[in-house]
Amino acid sequence: WLTYFLIFLKSSLLSTGGRGPLPYLYSDLLAHGWARESHFAEALTVGEISPGPNGLWVVSLGYLTGGLPGALLATLAIALPPLLVLLVARIYERLKSYRATAGVLDGLVLAITGSGIAVLYNLFVSNGVSVITVIIAATTAALALSGRVPTLLLLAGAAVIGALWLS
Repeated sequence: WLTYFLIFLKSSLLSTGGRGPLPYLYSDLLAHGWARESHFAEALTVGEISPGPNGLWVVSLGYLTGGLPGALLATLAIALPPLLVLLVARIYERLKSYRATAGVLDGLVLAITGSGIAVLYNLFVSNGVSVITVIIAATTAALALSGRVPTLLLLAGAAVIGALWLS
């Protein structure tokens, strides 16, 4: 049961809700032989026709794959991350006035930014993104942030310039 719970918790931690946990649960539960494809179809259907948040299909999946204990563990797994956020927010409220807290947060922002840049660089290089593609993306982003050019026009313009340049 611990592995079962951790699979649901992982899917909840690595997603943003809704159908976000689906790929993780699909691969992990099928790999362990704890679910069939029909379980996912049934759980998603129940989630669609039921009132309430659209992420509660996970509880149905827990019930279909693990009975009542599975449903309870799935419920706990999808409820735990938001509760942890509330706990962290409460701790932050008590510590935010300290200089060290600001320093730690600044360091985290730098680390996350650096990691993001490294990952994006690797994605760009491995997918053959050229300097011109980066220039098009940066210019489009800057124009989008300025709010002076409609988004649809930006996307169309970037697509046309990219297509002309790459052909």
